[in-house]
Amino acid sequence: MGNYNTNDIASLLSTNEYPGRGIIIGKSADGKSAMIAYFIMGRSENSRNRIFERYEGGMRTKAFDESKLSDPSLIIYNPYLALDCSDIITNGDQTDTIFNFAKQDESDFYAFEKALTTREFEPDSPNFTPRISGMLYYKNNDFTYKMSILKSADGDDSVCNRYFFNYSPRSGHGHFIHTYEHDGNPIPSFMGEPEKVIMPNTAKELADVVWNNLNENNKVSLFVRTVNLETKQAEEIIINKNN
Repeated sequence: MGNYNTNDIASLLSTNEYPGRGIIIGKSADGKSAMIAYFIMGRSENSRNRIFERYEGGMRTKAFDESKLSDPSLIIYNPYLALDCSDIITNGDQTDTIFNFAKQDESDFYAFEKALTTREFEPDSPNFTPRISGMLYYKNNDFTYKMSILKSADGDDSVCNRYFFNYSPRSGHGHFIHTYEHDGNPIPSFMGEPEKVIMPNTAKELADVVWNNLNENNKVSLFVRTVNLETKQAEEIIINKNN
């Protein structure tokens, strides 16, 4: 028999001091909504000096205190961008890469994979932080979703391994992928398939369970978006530790 266990989000987060950046995608327990959560964490002053800011068509990271921003290259980017029939969420500037590929032809179901074959993990030796990405496709009052991780071969930066996962949604179920297995030096990359998780009903419930169980010292910002599959009405929540 296979392992059909589905994890509790609170348990996964509360027992992991440093999952890094994380993406959760799934379907609400009542089956009415698509759900997205994206969080960032930080150990350095530069990483912690950030907020999420929504703008028309997307969401960006921004320095909370511009005077303390030392290197924007890997911490300032668009985590979320929207197309007419899809949502893109990632942990880096590959959001723009996927967006640019997908907008050329929104009917191209493989634009996600094509875009990410042009990208690699982050060049932040010795961690070589993985690039994690997700994309939701909305059609006929439902959706499908994809997730991906690009990472080095066990810390060997001469090799980039690319993993892709395609999902059909199930009410009350979702998948969670994060950059790191746990804290360390260097920090070990996430291993295996995205973790199966239990999804709540509302944006507030998802935001509460994620934010309240992230490590208090390391959590920085959280973005939650839900889309009612019948009405297409979206609800969004942004929580920034720096206010």
